[in-house]
Amino acid sequence: EERLVESGGGLVQPGGSLTLSCTASGFTFSNTAMAWVRRAPGKGLEWVSTIVVDTIRQYADSVKGRFTISRDNAKNTVYLQMNDLKTEDTAMYYCTKRDWYLSNISPPGQGTQVTVSS
Repeated sequence: EERLVESGGGLVQPGGSLTLSCTASGFTFSNTAMAWVRRAPGKGLEWVSTIVVDTIRQYADSVKGRFTISRDNAKNTVYLQMNDLKTEDTAMYYCTKRDWYLSNISPPGQGTQVTVSS
């Protein structure tokens, strides 16, 4: 069974930082392009970032320069370092396979909640 488990969310003040983690199992992680997506209250799923191999990373304009995606293939884990958080970053964050997102397949995990508020 293919599984993705997100963690690391929380409540943070504007300008703060958080690092999200996502641990994968049940598939060959090192060969898989991964992505982070998010869903804000009352809105649809929004793509945040993709990592193909460690040197190929893409970001939504809304997070470019503030968020950094990375991966540790030895740990089957993908990370999202989030700096200078803004209230508009408040959302449930999910990791997923890039191909699942492109195929409109819902992220399988529970997600991790990020709330940015003073």
